[in-house]
Amino acid sequence: PAQKITVFVGPSGCGKTTTLRMCNRMIAPTAGRITIGGIDTSRLEETTLRRHMGYVIQNAGLFPHRRILDNIATVPRLLGASKTAARASALELMHRVGLDESLARRFPYQLSGGQQQRVGVARALASDPPVLLMDEPFSAIDPVVRASLQDELLRLQSEIGKTIVLVTHDIDEAIHLADQIVVFQTGGTIAQVGSPVDLLVNPANDFVRSFIGKDSGLRWLSLISANSIIPHSQRITPDGAWEIELDDANSPISWAARTDSGPKRLPVTTIDLSAATLRDVLDLSVRAELGHIAAIRADGDFVGIIDRDTVNSAIARERTDHA
Repeated sequence: PAQKITVFVGPSGCGKTTTLRMCNRMIAPTAGRITIGGIDTSRLEETTLRRHMGYVIQNAGLFPHRRILDNIATVPRLLGASKTAARASALELMHRVGLDESLARRFPYQLSGGQQQRVGVARALASDPPVLLMDEPFSAIDPVVRASLQDELLRLQSEIGKTIVLVTHDIDEAIHLADQIVVFQTGGTIAQVGSPVDLLVNPANDFVRSFIGKDSGLRWLSLISANSIIPHSQRITPDGAWEIELDDANSPISWAARTDSGPKRLPVTTIDLSAATLRDVLDLSVRAELGHIAAIRADGDFVGIIDRDTVNSAIARERTDHA
């Protein structure tokens, strides 16, 4: 779909990368058609097609003898842009993908793996292509940097609105990034096509169910906004044992015990529901000392108390809506 992220996911050897490479005719399909903007790609000259289609590969694949700025400017130069114009555009792209301008004169070996991958994304975007192909772009990056780059891709997509086709073997990455997931199974056949929620709630067969794994319920919760939670509006816990203390700005300070045995206070856990998922809330409710969370607005203003029954009720409503 236009301006969406479609992720091909499946085990090694299932044909997902082959399918990706058919898009830019690195591999010719034996049957069927691939169209971009309604145009059959088999009717386009191969070089023209590829220069107007971004491609991000594992380990970035940068030219080691070229500085970062000229790596990014490669395709615009091939398309006839002047060196000055291509470099100016490359600098803008460096800012867009989160790279400091001071890196422009460095060579690829002087950058970290995460920085190199950002350069690879910038280079793929340099000709402003309508389609961006990404072949396991984050697989060689350590988990912390990988999560950061995934979030950066989502931020970038919200700004540029490209059609992105990404290949991965990581189901968590697919669920996090995709608007649409295509699950390949061994033998190169498609097991299921659908949204992340579709796959998690209604897997098509045993292969999809086993590929998703045992944590499908928690993964599903990570896709559902916490806005459906309805906090208790009072400051006192449902059992009457604890009360939230507020400061002059109406922000939670601590829990205070409502007993005759003397004052007792505990730290209060807060969450802004507008920026959270049901999984975030469930996780906090498990870790919170009292099992209760204080819901707040973005400015810290107290909204109400969330207990585990409140969370369970919200999960049940969402499950019914997605059944």
